[in-house]
Amino acid sequence: MFDKVLIANRGEIAMRILRACREMGIATVAVHSTADANAMHVRMADESVCIGPPPAKDSYLNIPSLIAACEITGANAIHPGYGFLSENARFAQIVSDHNLVFIGPTPEHIRLMGDKVEAKKAAISIGIPVVPGSDGAVNDADAPAIAARIGFPVLIKAAAGGGGRGMKVARTADDLMNAISTARAEAKAAFGDDTVYIEKYLEQPRHIEIQVIADSQGNVVHLGERDCSLQRRHQKVLEEAPSPALNADQRQKIGKVVTDGLKKLGYLGVGTVEFLFENGEFYFIEMNTRLQVEHPVTEAITGLDLVREQIRIANGAPLSFTQEEVTFSGHAIECRINAENPVTFRPSPGLIKDYHVPGGLGIRVDSAAYAGYRIPPYYDSMIGKLIVHGRNRNECLMRLKRALDEFVVDGVETTIPLFQRLMAEPDFQNGDYHIHWLESFLARTAKDT
Repeated sequence: MFDKVLIANRGEIAMRILRACREMGIATVAVHSTADANAMHVRMADESVCIGPPPAKDSYLNIPSLIAACEITGANAIHPGYGFLSENARFAQIVSDHNLVFIGPTPEHIRLMGDKVEAKKAAISIGIPVVPGSDGAVNDADAPAIAARIGFPVLIKAAAGGGGRGMKVARTADDLMNAISTARAEAKAAFGDDTVYIEKYLEQPRHIEIQVIADSQGNVVHLGERDCSLQRRHQKVLEEAPSPALNADQRQKIGKVVTDGLKKLGYLGVGTVEFLFENGEFYFIEMNTRLQVEHPVTEAITGLDLVREQIRIANGAPLSFTQEEVTFSGHAIECRINAENPVTFRPSPGLIKDYHVPGGLGIRVDSAAYAGYRIPPYYDSMIGKLIVHGRNRNECLMRLKRALDEFVVDGVETTIPLFQRLMAEPDFQNGDYHIHWLESFLARTAKDT
């Protein structure tokens, strides 16, 4: 097993990886910007290295500094977490070129799935169903004919996209060119690439993702689905597993399709295949070649440690379980607790004066926050994740309501009141929602206030 792992991230995910390493007897190295000198992951790690000033481009995205930190400390593997460099194929290749282990998929698979056009082609080639759309990138001259063939409304998407950026809806032919122009501009600004493609826009789908994990011996296992349909501006807000919309046959069918496909691809490590689900049909949208923010809900219903498996697989070990040994128990929901105004979503960095997390049976909080911690304004606004597990969805909802009432973060605004409002909504209580539901709810309640 690795002697020492460098954690190329910060916040709650750095703590998550650190804890897994500690349970495996692996020493850890925390890297940090000057803004994170007092961060919890820095305090908890065996060693720490400052890699630059606050801006991410000068620290957490600074590849030479990360490699140098490995050389200084003797770390022989790097775990990228999520975000930052976790899906950067160039970084994964550089890590390998320096005789270090990148705890994640191969650079080739990261590169393939990072290009949404090529990812869609790959999905088709391995038998995964896709949303009807263009065969690849589109130019302005051909776009009207392609959109007419697909049928309005259509969705313009950045080929190098992610996080909801570079996505625009065109409901009519008159909207098309403006949507393409806007999507191109966003894509160029965010990713340095203005390539776009077109897909059919589904009106009220759910966002369903399948968690997979594969080892170097050719074993590929799925760990069921997560429902990530509660979204704002294409950003996930709450996730649950299993989905209230799927039955056992649908779960088994899509799980087999995904595992069979990724075996053909020769995939390695953890990954998530994301779908839109409408009228009983699945449509591939993308694959994330990394650990997901919402992985704890899968861990809650399976009892499996995904980070531990990631590390074992990167070290060449086979999966510690087979598909037949995966069992699903109960229901889990995760709320992303952010330092944001719960109505306007304006970021709220600052000093946490008082901090108390809920406890009790079935409660897990993944966080790096503490009383006296100052949330910096330079990074993602997440304070932590509240994960609740119950024997069934109703018990889970009741436990979640209780946990939200117990959660105290004083000194900054948080999204806790938003989740408390959601708990009272009949549609959410009944699991009757889709990817556009939350934005409609927010617009409706904004008028009421």
